[in-house]
Amino acid sequence: VQLQASGGGLVQAGGSLRLSCAASGNFYGINAMGWYRQAPGEQRELVASITSGSTSNYSDSVKGRFTISRDNAKNTVYLQMNSLKPEDTAVYYCNAEVRLRRYSPYGTYWGQGTQVTVSS
Repeated sequence: VQLQASGGGLVQAGGSLRLSCAASGNFYGINAMGWYRQAPGEQRELVASITSGSTSNYSDSVKGRFTISRDNAKNTVYLQMNSLKPEDTAVYYCNAEVRLRRYSPYGTYWGQGTQVTVSS
């Protein structure tokens, strides 16, 4: 299973970016998907997650500014980031709970990370 994240970049404060993360490989199904971020010297933190039924959850710091969505047919999760702030600067990682076979347990897989830099 591979998770390929894309869409990061440099943006001014108040701007927007859209991250994408596509899962590929040989697997049975995907449960929850999510986005985490890690700033220099900080621990990795949850930004947003979404279940297979599209129930979403957000950290308080991004509520009202970020929107997570997914396309189950494409095994892809998105993160629309609006009103970006310098404190949003971090490496953003996607993850997914993946079932390899019909009755196997879910395992957690991570993407490679994409840098988001917000200038003031």
